[in-house]
Amino acid sequence: MAKHIIKPCRETLHGTLGGNIPPAIRIQPGDSIEFSALEADWRTGRCTEPKTESGVFFPRDRETDCGQALCGPVYVEGAKPGMTLAVSVNELVPGDWGWSRVGLGDPDHLKRIRCEEGEYFLTWEIDRKKRICTSNEGHKVPMRPFMGIYAVAPAGNEGITTHYPGPYGGNMDCKALTQGSILYFPVFQEGALFSTGDGHAAQGDGEMGCTAIECPYDKILLSFEVIDRQVISSPVARTPEGWVTFGYAEDLTDATYMALDNMVKLLMELYGFHYREALTVASISVDMRVTQIVNGIRGAHAVLPYGSIIV
Repeated sequence: MAKHIIKPCRETLHGTLGGNIPPAIRIQPGDSIEFSALEADWRTGRCTEPKTESGVFFPRDRETDCGQALCGPVYVEGAKPGMTLAVSVNELVPGDWGWSRVGLGDPDHLKRIRCEEGEYFLTWEIDRKKRICTSNEGHKVPMRPFMGIYAVAPAGNEGITTHYPGPYGGNMDCKALTQGSILYFPVFQEGALFSTGDGHAAQGDGEMGCTAIECPYDKILLSFEVIDRQVISSPVARTPEGWVTFGYAEDLTDATYMALDNMVKLLMELYGFHYREALTVASISVDMRVTQIVNGIRGAHAVLPYGSIIV
């Protein structure tokens, strides 16, 4: 069970997801990796003023690196389509600066929140000891770190955008996926080809403006295991609060029903319930939450808190 280190460089960074991206590293099940990561927009240093164009950016190809800056992919030996990749989030240490913004992004969202013209941009100082984030305008919020993107490579040979989530994970933007979580992904490609990025220092459920506090990460310590069967057909997480399932669709109602369906399947897997039994128990014990509404593909997640079913 070896420990590896991946730092941002041309060989370890990419801005799309796909089975055609060469792996940055090959590891064995049980190994861990300590990543460090750029912030989502590929900055290598902090914003020098409160606007989107400020800062120093990593040189990239706008066609092949058109999405968030991701580290990887990680090839896990023995992972094959039809299996499950388990990723344990052991430690998360954000950088000491970040930014947030309203304006720029999905046109439908901007229209609905009446922010189609211009941007409101904040820069943030992140005090990791006190766990407080302070903006250039003096706002203070608690630090609640998590990664916006955890993903395996999707099925097929074409690269796809990092901006949208799907059965492979991707831009999940779920604040529940904090340190201490275990994420389970269906495997679609040999080696799984796992990537992570889009670090956040804090975000509310819904990500209702346009961004979280986007920030680089000094340390993302993950460990990997392979399960020799497919648990369910989309990501599942075991978080410090409880079990979580996800749904993503253009329509938020569709996303909630997808998250519910995945939770029912999980209850059947965990407890041996039949379908209507699982649905009845879910209605009593499971909470439905909005994950994000900002990027054109809305997200919902269903949460089964620990202790809500007594066995």
